[in-house]
Amino acid sequence: MPPTTQDGLPGLALPFQDLRPTITEQLKAFDMQHPWGYRALVQLVGQRRAQGCAAGRDEGPVRGPALAPPARRLLAEHPQWTSVIEVRRRRAP
Repeated sequence: MPPTTQDGLPGLALPFQDLRPTITEQLKAFDMQHPWGYRALVQLVGQRRAQGCAAGRDEGPVRGPALAPPARRLLAEHPQWTSVIEVRRRRAP
């Protein structure tokens, strides 16, 4: 007895493709379109550090997927700011 196949059904042969940009792609595009945003973040962190603030302890922590990449970039460029910036380890490469 031959196996039953469904070769003629519409949509079975097409793999699903999500054409929306990833959050990382969206953040890179935003950063390129609004470079002043990162500069303002650098200035804000510098002010908070000068005031003696510690990461997430003096005021409520600021969280969100849009903040992790800029925070990691800040730490890469300013490792002395680890007392002001707190990030979790990355789950995905």
